[in-house]
Amino acid sequence: MRKTSAVVLVLALGVFGIITTEMGIVGVLPQLSAELGVPPSTAGWLVGAFALVIAVTGPFTTLLASGIDRKKVLAASIAVFALSNAVYALTTQYEVMLAFRIIPAVFHPVFFSVALATAARMVVTKDGEDAKAATRATTTVFAGVTVGFAFGVPLTSHLAGHLSLPAAFWFGALVNLIALLGILRLLPSLPVGQRVSYGAQLSVLRQPRMWLAITSVVLIFAAMFSVYGYFAEYLGQVTDMDGSWVSAMLMAFGIVMILGNFAFGSLLQRNLVRTALAYPALCLLVYVLVYAIGPRFVPMVLGILVWGAVHSGGLIVTQSWLGRDARDAPEFGNSLFISFSNLGITLGTAAGGWVLSAAGARRLPWVGAGFAIAALVVMLVRLSLDRAGRRTPQSGEVAASHAAVRAAP
Repeated sequence: MRKTSAVVLVLALGVFGIITTEMGIVGVLPQLSAELGVPPSTAGWLVGAFALVIAVTGPFTTLLASGIDRKKVLAASIAVFALSNAVYALTTQYEVMLAFRIIPAVFHPVFFSVALATAARMVVTKDGEDAKAATRATTTVFAGVTVGFAFGVPLTSHLAGHLSLPAAFWFGALVNLIALLGILRLLPSLPVGQRVSYGAQLSVLRQPRMWLAITSVVLIFAAMFSVYGYFAEYLGQVTDMDGSWVSAMLMAFGIVMILGNFAFGSLLQRNLVRTALAYPALCLLVYVLVYAIGPRFVPMVLGILVWGAVHSGGLIVTQSWLGRDARDAPEFGNSLFISFSNLGITLGTAAGGWVLSAAGARRLPWVGAGFAIAALVVMLVRLSLDRAGRRTPQSGEVAASHAAVRAAP
């Protein structure tokens, strides 16, 4: 039991290291822009390109890796992240940095999907526990995401501001290296058993409802990251915060995210549809607030707490929303969620970067607000299909009704 718990914690550490690698860039974009000699909008592609690669390759790489020993997949994936962080620490070339953002992005969805499945498999096969134990294990692994936002991202920013930019990336390399050693030491060999056919998994994409759900996921993540992707730029240029304050705000933002994640989870259990529809509306209200108080230091500090609480719900709300239409292939649905949420991050950071260059950081909240409105419209269209389906009798019902009419005297 102790060894199994240790494995789950190691997998959570790996997720933490991957999120720190992926999103830690957000807090050091101004320093990277200066170090690499590129404008902030170009540096923003270090976030956007990472997400774009996940969006394009996610479902395919996850399917291709489905026949390989789980331990080998996890070890290889986390090793790539450790190596990439070392390259970030050593290079001063934008092209090299960009290349080593693309390479680990290929392994990102593979590690996530395999880590979650492995955590569930370990507690069931080793300890004979029920589905609740598997849920607890996967929840622990998934907690690495929010902890990464709460501590990994701001700590990266803090190290860059108080020590050096390379020190921030060596920290990421160390975390991933420790996770790699833990996987090699604690995780047993896990060969793959029976595989679900590709066709059975791909069949969920034939549903129009699924594509509307996917579109809403893309738009919500675009709403989130068109502004959050330039968090440091906004606070520095609009609120006039220095690096220390930005680091503190990133940490406060992340801590509130942990609490907000549980709050949104509770709301989803009560009413999934209402909570999902409320989310883009809340994003819209938050961005109006952020725009209104942006130049005012103290109100903005408080506003960041509200922003973080709402931002935290994006992950669990959109995953639950898409999951309604992927019940027949939940694992493939998760890979679609990872892929298209990152497409949303790419779209959002690209749009935010364009507005940042063309109109300045002050206008960034309106980009997020526009995406939030679009997401709400698509979600309402998605729900209209459910209402139309309930109003329209099924073919069998129609035939039975006609038969009854013909039989009537």
